[in-house]
Amino acid sequence: MNDHSKHHTVEVKTEKQDDRSAGSGSQEATRQDSIERILQRKQRVYQLPKNQKLTKLSMYSACQTTECRCTGWKTPEENRHKDVEVDYCPNFKEECRNPNCKHPLDMHIAHLGEISDDQINELLGAIVDVENLYMSMLRETDTDTKKVYAYLFRLLRQCILTRSQPVIRGPLGDPPFEQPSISKAVTNFVLFKYSHLNQGELETMTEVAKTFLHCLNHWNFEAPSARKDLSHEDASNYKINYTRWLVFCHVPAFCSSLRHFETSIVFGRTLLKAVYQYVYQQLLTKCKTERDRMPPEKRLMLAQLPKFLEALKHEVINEESQIWDPNFKPTASLMLQKKRQHEAAASSSGKKSNEAKRYKKDSDCEDLPDDVVIKALKRLNDSNYTSRTEVVFPPNAPRDEAAKAEENRREIEFHVVGNSLTKPVTKESMLWLLGLHSVFAHQLPGMPREYISQLVFDPKHKTLALVKDGRPIGGICFRTFATQGFTEIVFCAVTSSEQVKGYGTHLMNHLKDYSTQRGIKHFLTYADEFAIGYFKKQGFSKDIKVARHVYAGYIKEYEGATLMHCELHPSLIYTQFSSVIRKQKEIVKELIAQRQQEVQKVHPGLTCFKEGKCTLQLRSIPIESIPGLREVGWRPQFRAQRTSRPLEESADPDKLSNALTGVLQSVRQHSAAWPFLKPVNPAEVPDYYDHIKYPMDLKTMGERLKNKYYISRRLFMADMARIFTNCRLYNSPETEYFRCANTVERYFQTKMKEIGLWDK
Repeated sequence: MNDHSKHHTVEVKTEKQDDRSAGSGSQEATRQDSIERILQRKQRVYQLPKNQKLTKLSMYSACQTTECRCTGWKTPEENRHKDVEVDYCPNFKEECRNPNCKHPLDMHIAHLGEISDDQINELLGAIVDVENLYMSMLRETDTDTKKVYAYLFRLLRQCILTRSQPVIRGPLGDPPFEQPSISKAVTNFVLFKYSHLNQGELETMTEVAKTFLHCLNHWNFEAPSARKDLSHEDASNYKINYTRWLVFCHVPAFCSSLRHFETSIVFGRTLLKAVYQYVYQQLLTKCKTERDRMPPEKRLMLAQLPKFLEALKHEVINEESQIWDPNFKPTASLMLQKKRQHEAAASSSGKKSNEAKRYKKDSDCEDLPDDVVIKALKRLNDSNYTSRTEVVFPPNAPRDEAAKAEENRREIEFHVVGNSLTKPVTKESMLWLLGLHSVFAHQLPGMPREYISQLVFDPKHKTLALVKDGRPIGGICFRTFATQGFTEIVFCAVTSSEQVKGYGTHLMNHLKDYSTQRGIKHFLTYADEFAIGYFKKQGFSKDIKVARHVYAGYIKEYEGATLMHCELHPSLIYTQFSSVIRKQKEIVKELIAQRQQEVQKVHPGLTCFKEGKCTLQLRSIPIESIPGLREVGWRPQFRAQRTSRPLEESADPDKLSNALTGVLQSVRQHSAAWPFLKPVNPAEVPDYYDHIKYPMDLKTMGERLKNKYYISRRLFMADMARIFTNCRLYNSPETEYFRCANTVERYFQTKMKEIGLWDK
């Protein structure tokens, strides 16, 4: 680290160190001030001339001369305290002052000639973060914290050298670390404790909860060395969570090169229980000192904070508290209250249930009488019953039928097992993990054993084990990303001697039930060419219905494998699904057989012809007068009178085309429409067409308009909607493209309403 870089960061890091020791009343202000200073400095660096930017980068870039090990260009001694970001820019032929290098400056930047300005600014931002971390490391007095700063400093320094993204690997695991999260538990607490209050009081307590979570996300926790009140086991757990908090929450708030996570989202009960007493006392002090300075509306909320903290304290300490239950659901009284509020709001706005009924189509089918269904069920349950079709065509048994029978006889069992850094792991679970490791290693020879060990024994991964005769014969190793709403399936295998018995299907069905009970609705996996068939049978598809930003950066990517997706329905019980469908099919078959017996009954014909009436005299015969017609299920159909649509399209194609041309021209000229003017270039966005199967853009719409493709406004509106849907599917909500899609979509709707072609 050069002396001049230390000179730049003294002021900023002094603010940050004060932040770690400041009282609770000034923590947030000090933190925000520090972040603002760092951002301002980065902006100054981004605005430097390119030569000065390259000079700055050279001090963190390895010499490109063969066999030279210099990792950064050294400035002359007399210039080391000068500000390279303001008034110092050496000649590119000037030699490095490292005695083991002595190569010119341009050899340290020879590899940077082809990178873009955005990439240069990204590297410069990482350098500012490295310098701030270095000053933190120098000023930190706590040994444990200093080690974390040193680790992150070396990580970012190496990433600058290799021009790669920083990835934190190791025994700390990956966020989230515990479920349910603090945020989820506090939400559960509000529903559990205050659901009986009226709407205004409930909103106040909700604001109190948000304030508590906000403070927790911006809190500076005590170092492990300062926590003398913890037992040995609690101290060990706290040290792990404190290190995780530093690496993933505290430091990334100042170093944008590292991915930042909110404390309340990635931590759970273990951390909250460890820090709650300290945070509790500090917040009570803050309430007393700042209440008078708050505006009246905030003062009412702040007055409820002590009561809230005291009530939450009991739930944090209580081991059996419902708020930490992953399957926690609001009470029936709260759901009833919300329903009444919704009905009251609908009534006040004039939108009553009768209005919704206008859009409800009457079913053409009638429910069968209960006695008919009961008769069919009794016949199916008769031990002597055999369907006529099954005599000739025996039914195919479901793939998991044999496995379910074995499970009912307790010949096989299913258990979710995993390793842990904070809780004891039973000997049986560890033996099963070792057995599963052997199964995966034997059935997946293409995977390195070390990699399988890393994931199977990683605390963030769990494995659904199929156990037979006390030993695992198969399993699915998976990792759940609760905040993203999906589970990644990493390994899935059954030992070769136990295959083709339906175990694979039954394993997957158990995992689906396990996931839906925890609110997970999506599975993602990378399948090789041999596994694609299996996953298709389990409901997986190559059509990924999860937005890319949801899983990008979370799921592991495998070369030569295909990404597949499965959407879960929360109301299905997958282990019983095939049996239920089979039973329903049998009931329908029996009902059809009963109806066929009724249909075969011979009814008398029409008598009007026998009475000698001439055909000409019978202008019409009412269809309902035909004997037996009603018995076979016929019902008179009443055709509703056609009502005109509020906004009728023009019958003149040219008039419609001119109207749509005007709308398209207006949309093209909108200042936010620039991302949609022409098709996405695959050279600039290589993976775009892997995710977007039906692309659309304004240029293509213009060509379709010229070719008379849009014979109705619905086709035109559908193509326009596809542009915005594709944009939001591929891009994350915080991007400029996402915002442009929302802006232009609103503008398009406005223009369509102006010409009377919008009635949604």
